[in-house]
Amino acid sequence: MSEAFNKAAEEVKGLKASPTDDEKLALYSNFKQVTVGDCNTARPGMLDFAGKAKWDAWNSRKGVSKEDAEAAYIKLVEELKARIGMA
Repeated sequence: MSEAFNKAAEEVKGLKASPTDDEKLALYSNFKQVTVGDCNTARPGMLDFAGKAKWDAWNSRKGVSKEDAEAAYIKLVEELKARIGMA
């Protein structure tokens, strides 16, 4: 993980407002792809709606390199900072 990725991961915590659910899932899936790699867990049960959404988002990134996921994460954080602003 690059210093730019670690910086973006800290900066996302300081946004003025919460990103949309889709943006949160994109952040989550890219973060997991960078830090863990391909999804390696079983899909959560049918009543765990949030867990399933997060799992589906991460699983959709399967095969994406850590470098590409890192670049996508940093880009999204920069877009959110520009649109939402920092607290």
